[in-house]
Parts: sequence; structure tokens; C-alpha cells
Amino acid sequence: MHTTDQAHRIIFIDLMRTIAVLQMVQGHTIDVLLAEQFRSAELPVYVVWHFLRGMTAPIFMFTAGTVFTYLFRSVKKPFTKNYRVKKGVRRAFLLLFLGYMLRYPTWTIFEFSDVTTEQWNLFYSVDVLQLIGFSLLVLLFILFLSEKFNFKFLSSFVIVTTFIFLVSPFVYRIDWISIFPEPLAAYFYAGTGSLFPLFPWAGYVISGGVLGNYLAENPLVFKTTRFSIIIAIFGATFTLIALISEVALENLQIPTLNPQIDPATIFFRIGFVLLLTSVVSFVSLRVDRIPNLIILAGRNTLLIYVVHLIILYGSAWSPGINLMWGRSFSGWEAFIAALIMIALMTLMVLIIHKLKIRNKELVT
Repeated sequence: MHTTDQAHRIIFIDLMRTIAVLQMVQGHTIDVLLAEQFRSAELPVYVVWHFLRGMTAPIFMFTAGTVFTYLFRSVKKPFTKNYRVKKGVRRAFLLLFLGYMLRYPTWTIFEFSDVTTEQWNLFYSVDVLQLIGFSLLVLLFILFLSEKFNFKFLSSFVIVTTFIFLVSPFVYRIDWISIFPEPLAAYFYAGTGSLFPLFPWAGYVISGGVLGNYLAENPLVFKTTRFSIIIAIFGATFTLIALISEVALENLQIPTLNPQIDPATIFFRIGFVLLLTSVVSFVSLRVDRIPNLIILAGRNTLLIYVVHLIILYGSAWSPGINLMWGRSFSGWEAFIAALIMIALMTLMVLIIHKLKIRNKELVT
């Protein structure tokens, strides 16, 4: 493969996708299997892993928003004629459907007499897939309104991202279950058990739209290291703001209702993701090709995500590893298990890829 701007863009996007999904896989695997006695702040390895674990969701969400917006804006057609509108809507509803199916409350499908309140609460709670699915619909809505009212796409994404993060502390204080039915209230706050309500988590997806739009509008930024440096500067700036915010909040003795909506946490996560993005961008400039397994993993993130969750946590129709060996492994055992899980997921997409090629050969 010759070194071209397009090739670097493809490598960059595939690397971003792969890092995001494999980080998610190892994080879930170790979290399910690592025994309690090894979860100690006195163990440096655990501290580093725990830190990276906290960065996993922002990386995954930011990458989803970046890739979706980049691919959408790369099609130089009006919104109503852009074929990625239908693809985006289908993708969003598929994510919503799979998110709920992973937590479906009964194996009998239509018989709910034995379903407990706890099971219903778990089913209604919003996880990563529902969050990303709904956020993709928000991204499409932003793209539609921006084009309709001739407003700059980049400005729209920045404004919406800022709005989500700013209002999150106020949204958190509202008792949404008293306003909406639980399935809808779950999207607005964690009070119903949601791990990733829209506020503040949708902000990470929409902020990815900022980068995706910039990449689509400036396709030549991959040609030099200038893009990597600019992203690194933004990342360092956000990280510095996070540290200043944390010190300021401590000095002012302002209590934090929830660490997830704390300004310092949000700034730090955005900064970290941007610094990681700058590194990936720099690497993509230095290589002409990447292993096929990385490409396949990056282009099958949804499949990998769903399958590894079913293996680890089970479903209404199958038990998971969590039920048999949950929190019983040593550090090395959990680490090796994570490597095995990553190997299994990459092997799975490789086999599927081979089968697709063979089927095409048989057809032709």
C-alpha cells in the first residue's frame, strides 16, 4: 500500500476503533474476574489499570462520535440525499435494540409473571449501547438543523457538547422518575440504575463529532504532524484546566454530588482522550499499513462488544463467566484471561471475514 492521505486516514480511524473496543474488552474481563484482595490502591499495577478503566467509556464514546461524524460528513451531499442518514438511523436503533436485549429480563421472551422489580430496573437502565445509539440520533439531528439553518457544523457540535456538560449538575438534581416513566427517566439520570445516562455521557459522543467534522472538512491534516501537535495541545490544555478546576473546587470547598459530573473529571477525560488521539494520529503517519487483524477488529467493534459481554455476563438465555468464576482470579490469571478474550474476539472476526470471502467466491 502506498503512503497516501486516504491511507493515513483509514489507518487512523481503524486504530482508534480497535484501541477503543480492545480496551473495553480487557477492562470488562479483568473487572469480572479479578478477586477483591487484588483491588487495592497499594498495588501500582491495579492503580494504573483502574485509571485506564475509568478512561475506557469516554474513549469508546468519543471514538464512536468521531467515526460516525467523519463518515457522514465525508459524503458531500445534502442531508436528505446522504445515504448515511438511513445507515445512521438503522445503526442507532440496532444499538438501542441490542442494548436492551443484553439485559432482557426473561428467557421466555413474552412471559413476565416471574420477572422481579430488580430485573425490570436492570432492563430499563441505560448502558453504553443505548447511550451511543441515542447520541447518534442526536448527532443526526444536529447535522440536519445545522444544514437547514446554514449554521456551521463545528460550532453546533461545540455548543451542544458544552451545553450537555454544563447542565449535567442541574439535571442530576432532578428526580426524573417523578416526571417520566422509568424507561424514559433512565436516560436522564443514574437514579434508576443507569450506568450511562445522557447527562453527562452523551457529551463525550457529541464531542467526538467535533473532531469527526474537523477531519471531514480538512482531509489534508493527515499529511503532516501538525494535526497531531494541535490535538496534543488541546489535550494538554484540557488536562491543565482539569487540574486547576480540581484545586479551585477544593479551595472553595464546593461539594461534589457525583464525580461523573464534576467539571475536573470531564475536562480531564476529554484531555486524556485528545492526548491519546494525538498519539494515534502520529503513529498513523509513521506506518504505511497495519495488521489485518487490527483492521478487522476496528471494523467489527459492535460484534466484539456484544459477544464478549454475553461471554462475561451472560444473558437471559445463557450463563456467563461471571456466574462461575466472578472475582476469583489472581492478577496474573485475570491478565491472561483478558489476553485470551482479546485473542478469541480477534479470531472470531478473522473467521467471519474468511467465511465472507469464501461465500463470495462460491457465489461468483
